[in-house]
Amino acid sequence: MTAPRRLILASQSPRRKELLAMTGIPFETASVEIDETFDPALTVEENVMAISRQKAEAVWHMLTSADANAVVLGSDTTVVLDCTALGKPGDFDHAFEMLSALQGRSHEVLTGFCILHEGNAVMNYARTTVEFASMTPGEITRYIEVMKPFDKAGAYGIQDPLLACFVTRIDGCYYNVVGLPVSKVYAALKPLFPSEK
Repeated sequence: MTAPRRLILASQSPRRKELLAMTGIPFETASVEIDETFDPALTVEENVMAISRQKAEAVWHMLTSADANAVVLGSDTTVVLDCTALGKPGDFDHAFEMLSALQGRSHEVLTGFCILHEGNAVMNYARTTVEFASMTPGEITRYIEVMKPFDKAGAYGIQDPLLACFVTRIDGCYYNVVGLPVSKVYAALKPLFPSEK
């Protein structure tokens, strides 16, 4: 009898865990530390998929032969403004600078993902356009001080209290902005977990 297939999320992000749970497919998580620096020779789309693959491969290499049937999911999100990727802010001033640049205009959020299974890699990404109303310097400061968005690309979480009050438009998948394009990921996982349909 074949052992049930295990799904492993290569992330400890509470947001990604909540989103993947929406699929109804049981999973476990594994923590990985990789260099998430973008390769300037690649497009933003290629970078988020490449980093997703590196995360998935880091977990894959930790598995034993008994886990040969496992499925590993890696994912990476970035915010893009004027063709420039905004990573995670290093400190308060960096976060303030990022959020100030996003005010009163639209930007893009890209999330790449990679699913590894039996030596095969399925990679894809999603793109969502987000628009903010203008925040005052005081409102930006309060948001950063209360929510501490230092682990979030672009220095914000769209689901956060305070910031949600300034989101005026979303074109594309909302969950992609939170950190995982659930519909695209589910469509890619479904063939591997037919009993969970």
